[in-house]
Amino acid sequence: MTTSSSSGQVRAAPATPAPAPHRRGGIGLGGAFTIAWRAIVGTPLRSILTALGVIIGVAAVVSLTAIGQGSTAGVTRNLESLGTNLLTVGSARGQGGGSLVRSGPRQTITVKDVEALAATFAGRVAGVAPAAQSTVQAKLGSANSQATVLGTWPAYETVRNSPAQSGAYFTQADLDGRRRVAVIGHQVLVDLWGEGTPGEQAVGQTLRLGSVNFTVVGVLPDKGNSGFGNANAQVLVPLSTYLQRFSRTNAASGQPTVNSVYLQASDAGDLRQLQADVTELLSVRHRLSDPEDLDFQVQNQADTLASLNSITTTLTILVGAIAGISLLVGGIGIMNIMLVSVTERTREIGVRKALGARPRDILTQFLVEASLLSVSGGVIGLALGVGLAYAGRALNISPVFSPTPMIVAFVFSALVGVFFGYYPAARAARLDPVDSLRYE
Repeated sequence: MTTSSSSGQVRAAPATPAPAPHRRGGIGLGGAFTIAWRAIVGTPLRSILTALGVIIGVAAVVSLTAIGQGSTAGVTRNLESLGTNLLTVGSARGQGGGSLVRSGPRQTITVKDVEALAATFAGRVAGVAPAAQSTVQAKLGSANSQATVLGTWPAYETVRNSPAQSGAYFTQADLDGRRRVAVIGHQVLVDLWGEGTPGEQAVGQTLRLGSVNFTVVGVLPDKGNSGFGNANAQVLVPLSTYLQRFSRTNAASGQPTVNSVYLQASDAGDLRQLQADVTELLSVRHRLSDPEDLDFQVQNQADTLASLNSITTTLTILVGAIAGISLLVGGIGIMNIMLVSVTERTREIGVRKALGARPRDILTQFLVEASLLSVSGGVIGLALGVGLAYAGRALNISPVFSPTPMIVAFVFSALVGVFFGYYPAARAARLDPVDSLRYE
Protein backbone atom coordinates (compact mmCIF):
# COMPACT_ATOMS: atom_id res chain seq x y z
CA MET A 1 0.00 0.00 0.00
CA THR A 2 1.33 3.52 -0.95
CA THR A 3 0.55 7.09 0.12
CA SER A 4 1.28 10.40 -1.56
CA SER A 5 2.65 13.49 0.15
CA SER A 6 2.04 17.15 -0.62
CA SER A 7 5.22 17.20 -2.67
CA GLY A 8 3.92 14.45 -4.91
CA GLN A 9 6.35 11.81 -3.70
CA VAL A 10 5.03 8.34 -3.10
CA ARG A 11 5.92 6.66 0.21
CA ALA A 12 5.33 3.10 1.26
CA ALA A 13 3.01 2.63 4.24
CA PRO A 14 4.61 0.98 7.26
CA ALA A 15 4.17 -2.75 7.18
CA THR A 16 1.84 -4.29 9.78
CA PRO A 17 3.83 -6.76 11.89
CA ALA A 18 2.79 -10.36 11.36
CA PRO A 19 1.21 -12.05 14.39
CA ALA A 20 3.53 -14.31 16.35
CA PRO A 21 2.91 -17.98 15.76
CA HIS A 22 0.81 -19.62 18.46
CA ARG A 23 2.94 -22.01 20.50
CA ARG A 24 0.57 -24.95 20.73
CA GLY A 25 3.07 -26.92 22.79
CA GLY A 26 3.51 -24.23 25.46
CA ILE A 27 1.64 -24.47 28.76
CA GLY A 28 1.34 -22.37 31.86
CA LEU A 29 1.80 -23.42 35.45
CA GLY A 30 -1.82 -24.52 35.65
CA GLY A 31 -1.40 -26.71 32.61
CA ALA A 32 1.78 -28.21 34.01
CA PHE A 33 -0.05 -29.02 37.23
CA THR A 34 -2.88 -30.70 35.30
CA ILE A 35 -0.50 -32.83 33.23
CA ALA A 36 1.52 -33.77 36.32
CA TRP A 37 -1.60 -34.74 38.28
CA ARG A 38 -2.86 -36.91 35.41
CA ALA A 39 0.51 -38.65 35.22
CA ILE A 40 0.47 -39.35 38.98
CA VAL A 41 -3.16 -40.54 39.07
CA GLY A 42 -2.63 -42.62 35.92
CA THR A 43 -0.13 -44.86 37.72
CA PRO A 44 -1.36 -44.84 41.35
CA LEU A 45 0.67 -47.81 42.62
CA ARG A 46 3.93 -46.47 41.23
CA SER A 47 3.16 -43.00 42.56
CA ILE A 48 2.50 -44.33 46.07
CA LEU A 49 5.66 -46.43 46.06
CA THR A 50 7.63 -43.43 44.78
CA ALA A 51 6.37 -41.18 47.57
CA LEU A 52 6.65 -43.90 50.23
CA GLY A 53 10.11 -42.80 51.37
CA VAL A 54 8.89 -39.23 51.88
CA ILE A 55 5.75 -40.47 53.66
CA ILE A 56 7.76 -42.64 56.06
CA GLY A 57 10.33 -39.90 56.67
CA VAL A 58 7.80 -37.18 57.50
CA ALA A 59 5.70 -39.57 59.61
CA ALA A 60 8.77 -40.69 61.56
CA VAL A 61 9.96 -37.15 62.23
CA VAL A 62 6.52 -35.93 63.34
CA SER A 63 5.66 -38.94 65.53
CA LEU A 64 9.07 -39.35 67.16
CA THR A 65 9.47 -35.66 67.99
CA ALA A 66 5.93 -35.54 69.42
CA ILE A 67 6.57 -38.64 71.54
CA GLY A 68 9.97 -37.30 72.62
CA GLN A 69 8.50 -33.96 73.66
CA GLY A 70 5.69 -35.81 75.41
CA SER A 71 8.25 -37.86 77.35
CA THR A 72 10.06 -34.68 78.37
CA ALA A 73 6.80 -33.11 79.51
CA GLY A 74 5.94 -36.29 81.42
CA VAL A 75 9.27 -36.31 83.23
CA THR A 76 8.76 -32.67 84.15
CA ARG A 77 5.25 -33.34 85.47
CA ASN A 78 6.41 -36.34 87.47
CA LEU A 79 9.23 -34.42 89.12
CA GLU A 80 7.03 -31.42 89.85
CA SER A 81 4.36 -33.71 91.30
CA LEU A 82 6.93 -34.77 93.90
CA GLY A 83 7.26 -31.18 95.04
CA THR A 84 8.53 -27.89 93.66
CA ASN A 85 11.57 -25.77 94.62
CA LEU A 86 12.98 -28.90 96.21
CA LEU A 87 16.37 -29.76 97.65
CA THR A 88 17.09 -33.37 98.55
CA VAL A 89 19.82 -34.20 101.07
CA GLY A 90 20.99 -37.79 101.19
CA SER A 91 23.91 -39.95 102.34
CA ALA A 92 26.77 -40.57 99.92
CA ARG A 93 30.20 -42.15 99.73
CA GLY A 94 33.20 -40.18 100.87
CA GLN A 95 36.77 -40.40 99.60
CA GLY A 96 36.17 -38.98 96.16
CA GLY A 97 32.74 -40.52 95.65
CA GLY A 98 30.53 -37.71 96.80
CA SER A 99 28.23 -38.02 93.78
CA LEU A 100 27.38 -41.67 94.34
CA VAL A 101 24.41 -42.52 96.50
CA ARG A 102 25.24 -45.08 99.11
CA SER A 103 23.00 -48.11 98.85
CA GLY A 104 24.38 -49.93 101.91
CA PRO A 105 23.06 -49.78 105.47
CA ARG A 106 25.34 -46.91 106.56
CA GLN A 107 23.40 -43.65 106.78
CA THR A 108 25.12 -40.37 107.63
CA ILE A 109 22.22 -37.90 107.96
CA THR A 110 21.07 -37.84 111.56
CA VAL A 111 17.87 -36.51 113.08
CA LYS A 112 19.92 -33.80 114.76
CA ASP A 113 21.14 -32.74 111.29
CA VAL A 114 17.52 -32.45 110.20
CA GLU A 115 16.63 -30.37 113.25
CA ALA A 116 19.63 -28.11 112.60
CA LEU A 117 18.55 -27.61 108.98
CA ALA A 118 14.99 -26.77 110.02
CA ALA A 119 16.15 -24.28 112.65
CA THR A 120 18.88 -22.61 110.56
CA PHE A 121 16.84 -22.09 107.41
CA ALA A 122 13.41 -21.55 108.97
CA GLY A 123 13.02 -18.19 107.23
CA ARG A 124 14.06 -19.49 103.79
CA VAL A 125 12.16 -22.77 103.53
CA ALA A 126 8.45 -23.49 103.32
CA GLY A 127 8.94 -26.86 104.95
CA VAL A 128 11.40 -29.59 105.94
CA ALA A 129 10.55 -33.27 105.80
CA PRO A 130 12.98 -36.07 106.71
CA ALA A 131 12.36 -39.58 105.40
CA ALA A 132 13.51 -42.86 106.93
CA GLN A 133 12.17 -45.96 105.26
CA SER A 134 12.08 -49.74 105.45
CA THR A 135 10.24 -52.47 103.60
CA VAL A 136 7.80 -54.45 105.77
CA GLN A 137 4.79 -56.68 105.40
CA ALA A 138 1.46 -54.90 105.90
CA LYS A 139 -1.35 -57.18 107.06
CA LEU A 140 -5.09 -56.96 107.55
CA GLY A 141 -6.63 -60.24 108.56
CA SER A 142 -5.53 -62.78 105.93
CA ALA A 143 -4.65 -60.08 103.36
CA ASN A 144 -1.13 -58.75 103.10
CA SER A 145 0.87 -56.27 101.05
CA GLN A 146 4.56 -55.56 100.57
CA ALA A 147 4.83 -51.94 101.70
CA THR A 148 7.47 -49.28 102.21
CA VAL A 149 7.07 -47.77 105.66
CA LEU A 150 8.26 -44.17 105.61
CA GLY A 151 8.82 -42.23 108.81
CA THR A 152 8.55 -38.49 108.33
CA TRP A 153 7.17 -35.20 109.64
CA PRO A 154 3.72 -33.71 108.95
CA ALA A 155 5.34 -31.21 106.53
CA TYR A 156 5.84 -34.12 104.09
CA GLU A 157 2.32 -33.49 102.82
CA THR A 158 3.17 -30.06 101.40
CA VAL A 159 6.87 -30.48 100.73
CA ARG A 160 6.30 -33.57 98.53
CA ASN A 161 2.95 -32.41 97.18
CA SER A 162 1.25 -35.49 98.60
CA PRO A 163 -2.11 -34.58 100.20
CA ALA A 164 -4.45 -37.23 101.56
CA GLN A 165 -7.49 -38.11 99.45
CA SER A 166 -9.43 -39.53 102.38
CA GLY A 167 -8.98 -38.74 106.05
CA ALA A 168 -6.00 -36.57 106.99
CA TYR A 169 -2.27 -36.61 107.72
CA PHE A 170 -0.92 -37.22 111.17
CA THR A 171 -0.26 -34.06 113.19
CA GLN A 172 2.58 -32.57 115.20
CA ALA A 173 0.83 -33.93 118.31
CA ASP A 174 1.00 -37.42 116.79
CA LEU A 175 4.70 -36.89 116.11
CA ASP A 176 5.41 -35.62 119.62
CA GLY A 177 3.38 -38.41 121.21
CA ARG A 178 4.91 -41.20 119.07
CA ARG A 179 1.43 -42.35 118.17
CA ARG A 180 0.93 -45.39 115.98
CA VAL A 181 -1.02 -43.77 113.17
CA ALA A 182 -0.50 -44.23 109.44
CA VAL A 183 -1.37 -42.74 106.05
CA ILE A 184 -1.51 -45.52 103.45
CA GLY A 185 -0.97 -45.49 99.68
CA HIS A 186 -3.53 -46.55 97.11
CA GLN A 187 -1.93 -49.94 96.38
CA VAL A 188 -1.89 -50.84 100.08
CA LEU A 189 -5.60 -49.97 100.22
CA VAL A 190 -6.33 -52.24 97.23
CA ASP A 191 -4.21 -55.13 98.53
CA LEU A 192 -5.67 -55.11 102.04
CA TRP A 193 -9.26 -53.91 101.53
CA GLY A 194 -9.89 -54.93 97.94
CA GLU A 195 -10.25 -53.25 94.56
CA GLY A 196 -12.83 -50.48 94.46
CA THR A 197 -12.87 -49.94 98.24
CA PRO A 198 -13.32 -46.22 99.04
CA GLY A 199 -10.58 -44.71 101.16
CA GLU A 200 -13.08 -43.59 103.79
CA GLN A 201 -13.76 -47.23 104.61
CA ALA A 202 -10.13 -47.81 105.65
CA VAL A 203 -9.85 -44.66 107.80
CA GLY A 204 -10.09 -45.55 111.49
CA GLN A 205 -9.29 -49.24 110.96
CA THR A 206 -6.19 -51.02 112.26
CA LEU A 207 -3.55 -52.73 110.16
CA ARG A 208 -0.33 -54.45 111.20
CA LEU A 209 3.07 -53.27 109.97
CA GLY A 210 5.53 -56.02 110.74
CA SER A 211 4.55 -56.84 114.31
CA VAL A 212 3.12 -53.44 115.26
CA ASN A 213 -0.51 -52.31 114.97
CA PHE A 214 -1.22 -48.89 113.40
CA THR A 215 -4.47 -46.97 113.00
CA VAL A 216 -5.17 -45.65 109.51
CA VAL A 217 -5.85 -41.90 109.62
CA GLY A 218 -5.55 -41.09 105.91
CA VAL A 219 -5.41 -42.60 102.42
CA LEU A 220 -3.36 -41.18 99.54
CA PRO A 221 -4.74 -40.88 95.98
CA ASP A 222 -3.65 -43.18 93.16
CA LYS A 223 -0.36 -41.71 91.91
CA GLY A 224 0.46 -44.36 89.35
CA ASN A 225 3.98 -45.61 88.79
CA SER A 226 5.95 -42.49 87.88
CA GLY A 227 9.27 -44.28 87.58
CA PHE A 228 10.60 -42.57 90.74
CA GLY A 229 9.47 -45.31 93.14
CA ASN A 230 5.99 -46.67 93.68
CA ALA A 231 4.33 -44.05 95.88
CA ASN A 232 1.18 -46.18 95.96
CA ALA A 233 2.97 -48.82 98.06
CA GLN A 234 4.02 -46.38 100.80
CA VAL A 235 2.77 -46.20 104.36
CA LEU A 236 3.61 -42.90 106.07
CA VAL A 237 4.02 -42.84 109.86
CA PRO A 238 5.39 -40.24 112.33
CA LEU A 239 9.19 -40.29 112.32
CA SER A 240 9.32 -40.59 116.12
CA THR A 241 7.14 -43.70 115.98
CA TYR A 242 9.21 -45.12 113.13
CA LEU A 243 12.47 -44.67 115.05
CA GLN A 244 10.95 -46.32 118.11
CA ARG A 245 9.45 -49.29 116.26
CA PHE A 246 11.85 -49.67 113.31
CA SER A 247 15.13 -48.48 114.87
CA ARG A 248 17.80 -46.94 112.63
CA THR A 249 21.00 -45.49 114.10
CA ASN A 250 24.38 -44.28 112.93
CA ALA A 251 26.95 -46.93 113.84
CA ALA A 252 29.62 -44.33 114.59
CA SER A 253 27.64 -41.89 116.75
CA GLY A 254 24.74 -44.03 117.85
CA GLN A 255 22.32 -41.27 116.79
CA PRO A 256 19.09 -42.06 114.88
CA THR A 257 19.42 -41.46 111.15
CA VAL A 258 17.21 -40.89 108.11
CA ASN A 259 17.61 -41.81 104.46
CA SER A 260 17.03 -38.32 103.14
CA VAL A 261 15.76 -34.83 103.92
CA TYR A 262 13.55 -32.70 101.68
CA LEU A 263 13.67 -28.92 101.91
CA GLN A 264 11.20 -26.80 99.99
CA ALA A 265 12.59 -23.33 99.28
CA SER A 266 10.21 -20.43 99.76
CA ASP A 267 11.70 -18.69 96.73
CA ALA A 268 12.72 -20.55 93.56
CA GLY A 269 15.40 -17.93 92.94
CA ASP A 270 17.05 -18.83 96.26
CA LEU A 271 17.30 -22.54 95.45
CA ARG A 272 20.91 -22.58 94.26
CA GLN A 273 22.19 -20.40 97.11
CA LEU A 274 20.22 -22.50 99.59
CA GLN A 275 21.89 -25.60 98.17
CA ALA A 276 25.33 -24.07 98.82
CA ASP A 277 24.38 -22.99 102.34
CA VAL A 278 22.97 -26.42 103.25
CA THR A 279 26.16 -28.03 101.97
CA GLU A 280 28.27 -25.67 104.07
CA LEU A 281 26.22 -26.27 107.23
CA LEU A 282 26.40 -30.05 106.96
CA SER A 283 30.10 -29.93 106.12
CA VAL A 284 30.71 -28.06 109.37
CA ARG A 285 28.50 -30.43 111.38
CA HIS A 286 30.19 -33.49 109.89
CA ARG A 287 33.65 -31.88 110.25
CA LEU A 288 34.47 -32.30 106.57
CA SER A 289 36.42 -29.65 104.66
CA ASP A 290 37.33 -31.43 101.44
CA PRO A 291 34.42 -31.44 98.93
CA GLU A 292 35.69 -34.76 97.60
CA ASP A 293 35.26 -36.41 101.02
CA LEU A 294 31.68 -35.37 101.77
CA ASP A 295 29.55 -38.17 103.20
CA PHE A 296 26.34 -36.53 101.98
CA GLN A 297 24.99 -34.95 98.81
CA VAL A 298 22.58 -32.10 98.19
CA GLN A 299 20.58 -32.37 94.97
CA ASN A 300 18.79 -29.48 93.37
CA GLN A 301 15.50 -30.45 91.74
CA ALA A 302 15.98 -27.83 89.03
CA ASP A 303 19.37 -29.32 88.10
CA THR A 304 17.91 -32.83 88.04
CA LEU A 305 15.05 -31.67 85.83
CA ALA A 306 17.41 -29.83 83.49
CA SER A 307 19.64 -32.89 83.15
CA LEU A 308 16.73 -35.21 82.39
CA ASN A 309 15.24 -32.75 79.90
CA SER A 310 18.63 -32.38 78.23
CA ILE A 311 18.90 -36.14 77.81
CA THR A 312 15.40 -36.57 76.40
CA THR A 313 15.81 -33.55 74.09
CA THR A 314 19.12 -34.89 72.75
CA LEU A 315 17.60 -38.31 72.14
CA THR A 316 14.60 -36.73 70.39
CA ILE A 317 16.84 -34.69 68.08
CA LEU A 318 19.04 -37.70 67.35
CA VAL A 319 16.12 -39.99 66.55
CA GLY A 320 14.46 -37.25 64.48
CA ALA A 321 17.68 -36.75 62.49
CA ILE A 322 17.93 -40.47 61.82
CA ALA A 323 14.30 -40.49 60.70
CA GLY A 324 15.06 -37.52 58.42
CA ILE A 325 17.52 -39.70 56.48
CA SER A 326 14.54 -41.57 55.04
CA LEU A 327 13.47 -38.27 53.46
CA LEU A 328 16.71 -38.26 51.49
CA VAL A 329 16.13 -41.88 50.53
CA GLY A 330 12.63 -40.90 49.41
CA GLY A 331 14.10 -38.07 47.32
CA ILE A 332 16.45 -40.50 45.58
CA GLY A 333 13.45 -42.70 44.84
CA ILE A 334 11.61 -39.76 43.29
CA MET A 335 14.61 -38.92 41.10
CA ASN A 336 14.91 -42.53 39.99
CA ILE A 337 11.26 -42.79 38.98
CA MET A 338 11.30 -39.40 37.27
CA LEU A 339 14.28 -40.50 35.16
CA VAL A 340 12.33 -43.57 34.17
CA SER A 341 9.32 -41.38 33.40
CA VAL A 342 11.43 -39.11 31.16
CA THR A 343 12.63 -42.15 29.21
CA GLU A 344 9.10 -43.52 28.86
CA ARG A 345 7.72 -40.19 27.65
CA THR A 346 10.54 -39.23 25.29
CA ARG A 347 8.27 -39.31 22.24
CA GLU A 348 5.66 -37.18 24.05
CA ILE A 349 8.37 -34.61 24.81
CA GLY A 350 9.41 -34.58 21.13
CA VAL A 351 5.83 -33.98 19.99
CA ARG A 352 5.37 -31.11 22.43
CA LYS A 353 8.63 -29.50 21.35
CA ALA A 354 7.63 -29.87 17.69
CA LEU A 355 4.39 -28.02 18.51
CA GLY A 356 6.32 -25.12 20.01
CA ALA A 357 6.99 -26.03 23.65
CA ARG A 358 10.10 -24.38 25.01
CA PRO A 359 12.68 -26.18 27.16
CA ARG A 360 11.43 -24.29 30.21
CA ASP A 361 7.90 -25.60 29.58
CA ILE A 362 9.20 -29.18 29.66
CA LEU A 363 11.34 -28.34 32.71
CA THR A 364 8.32 -26.89 34.52
CA GLN A 365 6.13 -29.88 33.70
CA PHE A 366 8.47 -32.51 35.15
CA LEU A 367 9.55 -30.32 38.06
CA VAL A 368 5.91 -29.79 39.04
CA GLU A 369 5.30 -33.53 38.84
CA ALA A 370 8.24 -34.32 41.14
CA SER A 371 7.23 -31.57 43.58
CA LEU A 372 3.62 -32.76 43.58
CA LEU A 373 4.77 -36.28 44.46
CA SER A 374 6.87 -35.07 47.39
CA VAL A 375 4.28 -32.58 48.67
CA SER A 376 1.54 -35.21 48.53
CA GLY A 377 3.84 -37.58 50.40
CA GLY A 378 4.49 -34.85 52.97
CA VAL A 379 0.77 -34.30 53.58
CA ILE A 380 0.13 -38.05 53.97
CA GLY A 381 3.20 -38.32 56.20
CA LEU A 382 1.94 -35.54 58.49
CA ALA A 383 -1.39 -37.30 58.96
CA LEU A 384 0.28 -40.68 59.50
CA GLY A 385 2.78 -39.16 61.96
CA VAL A 386 0.01 -37.62 64.06
CA GLY A 387 -1.78 -40.97 64.14
CA LEU A 388 1.37 -42.85 65.18
CA ALA A 389 2.08 -40.29 67.89
CA TYR A 390 -1.36 -40.77 69.39
CA ALA A 391 -0.80 -44.53 69.23
CA GLY A 392 2.08 -43.87 71.65
CA ARG A 393 -0.54 -43.44 74.37
CA ALA A 394 -0.47 -47.22 74.63
CA LEU A 395 2.96 -46.69 76.24
CA ASN A 396 1.47 -44.12 78.66
CA ILE A 397 3.12 -41.29 76.74
CA SER A 398 0.94 -38.33 75.80
CA PRO A 399 2.37 -36.74 72.63
CA VAL A 400 3.13 -33.04 72.55
CA PHE A 401 2.92 -31.53 69.06
CA SER A 402 5.06 -28.54 68.22
CA PRO A 403 4.50 -26.73 64.91
CA THR A 404 8.24 -26.27 64.27
CA PRO A 405 9.22 -29.93 63.55
CA MET A 406 6.00 -30.46 61.57
CA ILE A 407 6.64 -27.41 59.40
CA VAL A 408 10.32 -28.28 58.97
CA ALA A 409 9.50 -31.87 57.97
CA PHE A 410 6.87 -30.74 55.44
CA VAL A 411 9.04 -27.99 53.93
CA PHE A 412 11.98 -30.38 53.74
CA SER A 413 9.82 -32.93 51.92
CA ALA A 414 8.81 -30.28 49.37
CA LEU A 415 12.44 -29.22 48.88
CA VAL A 416 13.41 -32.86 48.41
CA GLY A 417 11.00 -33.03 45.44
CA VAL A 418 12.42 -29.87 43.91
CA PHE A 419 16.06 -30.86 44.49
CA PHE A 420 15.86 -34.45 43.30
CA GLY A 421 13.32 -33.66 40.59
CA TYR A 422 15.40 -30.94 38.93
CA TYR A 423 17.92 -33.22 37.22
CA PRO A 424 15.31 -35.45 35.50
CA ALA A 425 13.35 -32.32 34.52
CA ALA A 426 16.47 -30.63 33.10
CA ARG A 427 17.34 -33.80 31.21
CA ALA A 428 13.88 -33.85 29.67
CA ALA A 429 14.17 -30.19 28.71
CA ARG A 430 17.47 -30.83 26.90
CA LEU A 431 16.14 -33.65 24.70
CA ASP A 432 16.48 -33.03 20.97
CA PRO A 433 12.99 -32.90 19.39
CA VAL A 434 14.06 -34.76 16.22
CA ASP A 435 15.69 -37.58 18.18
CA SER A 436 12.73 -37.67 20.55
CA LEU A 437 10.26 -38.12 17.67
CA ARG A 438 12.34 -41.01 16.34
CA TYR A 439 12.44 -42.67 19.79
CA GLU A 440 10.59 -45.97 20.00
